[in-house]
Amino acid sequence: MRSTSARMLRSLGISLLLVVTVGCGLGTGGNQASQSAPPLQSPSPSAEPSPSQAPPASPSSPSEINPSGNVDINDIISQMTLEQKVGQMLLAGIEGKKIDSSMKKMIAEQHVGGIILYKNNFSDLAGSVRLVNELKQANNGNPAPLFISVDQEGGKVSRLPKEFEAIPNADKVGRTGDPELANEMGVLLSKELNLMGFNINFAPVLDINSNPKNPVIGSRSFGKDADLVSKMGIAVMKGLQEGGTIPVVKHFPGHGDTSVDSHLDLPIVNKSTKQLESLEWVPFRAAIENGTDAVMVAHILFPLIDPDAPASFSKIIIDEQLRGTLGFEGVVITDDMTMGAIADHYGIEEAAVKSVQAGSDILLIAHGYNTEKKVYDKLLQSVRSGQLSESRIDDSVRRILSLKRKYGLSDELVSTPAADELPNEEIRQWLSRLK
Repeated sequence: MRSTSARMLRSLGISLLLVVTVGCGLGTGGNQASQSAPPLQSPSPSAEPSPSQAPPASPSSPSEINPSGNVDINDIISQMTLEQKVGQMLLAGIEGKKIDSSMKKMIAEQHVGGIILYKNNFSDLAGSVRLVNELKQANNGNPAPLFISVDQEGGKVSRLPKEFEAIPNADKVGRTGDPELANEMGVLLSKELNLMGFNINFAPVLDINSNPKNPVIGSRSFGKDADLVSKMGIAVMKGLQEGGTIPVVKHFPGHGDTSVDSHLDLPIVNKSTKQLESLEWVPFRAAIENGTDAVMVAHILFPLIDPDAPASFSKIIIDEQLRGTLGFEGVVITDDMTMGAIADHYGIEEAAVKSVQAGSDILLIAHGYNTEKKVYDKLLQSVRSGQLSESRIDDSVRRILSLKRKYGLSDELVSTPAADELPNEEIRQWLSRLK
């Protein structure tokens, strides 16, 4: 059954059935390892839907069991194993275009809360939908549906199969100065993602393109003016939300004035908090005031603010500034912890623990099954040793599960859309208005 905003907003309920036997691969740590939590979802159908036919409805879908989703999130968390809770805090990348044993093991045994797909994970439309469905099926038995995520910004950061009409970069949309066009951009992006089975988009970019030597932002930004970036970025954010897709605004506290690509090395920006407040923070403050659900934090060192840690594991920047000064109460996600900015300067596992201590909820581990497993094991070890408290883990899981409930997430399968179901004609009409 194809995802639509109406279905997504009503589908998430909490099953009242408590599974008391441990499924394959469930961990044994914690006091409640002999039972699994009452799920936020019902099991996915076991059969792959045909390209022309939607999958059959589950006889015990969440909307049928408990349409109001009124089981308290804290009750669910209290019945989750530590392994399941730590898994919810990991959003992992995969390798290849087809599901394999490594992907299944990561979902079944490390209970990862989400998956991110990159360009090299996509084949044609049918093959890509099949991969998404198989990932969802592999999550059967875990206590919450997967975040199925992607970077679909438009322009050079576009991941979806070639069957979709190309959407241009943020700069082109920003030059119109028209928030209505930006809102439509978000709606169209959400339509594409819904058809593919995705529920979270790492967009829009709220960085201000203030440094002409910036090697990584450039045309991904809506412009050089803070107010323009705020106006256009929030319009895209709201368009995604209206379509039922979770937007993740990025890259806090601002990547626009860097001269180093954090994929390759650690950028250093010598700006004070006061300087950031007057420029870089402006779009993020506006997004928070307008109800953003999730914020991605960048791998940038701001030595005048915190000389000891980049933003992605700085307690000053995440806890004191983002959560404290700006009042953000939603989900904090790191940029990819395997990027050169972290991998070449800090131990990824140690950085992951520090990031959780600083206030991050989800760690993005985009590359390497072994790396994801090491981070998972390190977090478990850190809780068991007392370096991290389980109550701190619970805080993040509470925010994560609340977000999944808010958007009605489920592991419901999607059928491969027919050509006439793609929003390509709508995109072409929208493109004609950009000129």
